[in-house]
Amino acid sequence: MKTETITGTKETAQKDFLPLQGTDYVEFYTGNAKQAAHFYMSAFGFQALAYAGPETGTRDKVSYVLRQNKLTFVLTTALRTDNAIADHVYDHGDGVKVLALRVDDAESAWYETTKRGGKSFMEPKHLKDEHGEVVMSGIHTYGETVHLFIERKNYNGPFMPGYQAWSNPYFQPSDTGLLYVDHCVGNVGWNQMNPRVKFYEEVMGFRNIISFDDKDISTEYSALMSKVMSNGNGYVKFPINEPAEGKKKSQVEEYLEFYNGEGVQHVALATHNIVQTVTELRNRGVEFLKVPSNYYDTLPGRIGKIDEDLAPLKELGILVDRDDEGYLLQVFSKPIQDRPTLFFEIIQRKGAKSFGKGNFKALFEALEREQEARGNL
Repeated sequence: MKTETITGTKETAQKDFLPLQGTDYVEFYTGNAKQAAHFYMSAFGFQALAYAGPETGTRDKVSYVLRQNKLTFVLTTALRTDNAIADHVYDHGDGVKVLALRVDDAESAWYETTKRGGKSFMEPKHLKDEHGEVVMSGIHTYGETVHLFIERKNYNGPFMPGYQAWSNPYFQPSDTGLLYVDHCVGNVGWNQMNPRVKFYEEVMGFRNIISFDDKDISTEYSALMSKVMSNGNGYVKFPINEPAEGKKKSQVEEYLEFYNGEGVQHVALATHNIVQTVTELRNRGVEFLKVPSNYYDTLPGRIGKIDEDLAPLKELGILVDRDDEGYLLQVFSKPIQDRPTLFFEIIQRKGAKSFGKGNFKALFEALEREQEARGNL
């Protein structure tokens, strides 16, 4: 495993041609945005924020915007067939279409990335209403996923022009302690990881901060390889997974088969209290992977002293790993739609900058049990 520091230096920040302020929002294309919004509100504790649809002048789609702390999700559905949203859902099922990144200058972001070889998805567009102006632009990345660059420094509306404030006075679920996007993981096809790494390096100025090969991420039956890409200041991190040869079908191969191509495998959501967050999520019906109970037998010797009691971690299936900076706690949901594709990670960092290498074997064995139950191993 190759590791570099994740924290950006003043020097790298000065050289960063694409300064990113973090994730602005994640947009999901879904078969039924109204019901998906209700699910994320009731199960994950998001609050209603904004809405776009026929009532706001949008004729071909509807979008519901949800927020929890610094997390913003957009759920979008086509109103008619024969358009890109309907085609995307037909091909992939529910999944992530847009990873939107906050920038100070969306025109510059588009220019700098496209001149370096990025394929344009949206030329800079200025959206205005009585609340100010949002500038947005975008480029393609792996599969049909896109990055939008969002500039909203001159806007104080609920979300952006074209949306109206949306709330439901009868349904205001409490939050679950989810804070922001820690990282987003993409699954790509055979021999495609290095070209995608090159894209992030050359087009977006990212760097490869950690690499895992099939010796790091493998079980008796399956394996994969992964490289973690980070922007200059470390606010945005995109691990890229590629399948590796194994005796049976890996989780990445299963994803690629059912998603019908490359796409976002999971979104990692940060919390300051993972035991409290996962307890609340589980009480609301979110299902998580379970690791063998003997994983916890050797945990104290492997990890050393931690602040948390072991019993609730074992009860909730929370994994722990340590690096030179500290330790992290993480747990993974089961797929949140019927296709075995997109899922979520809940993560709490207690200083650690890594991604849980010590948990890979236990996690992958848990994933393989789920695959075997579906008949896809």
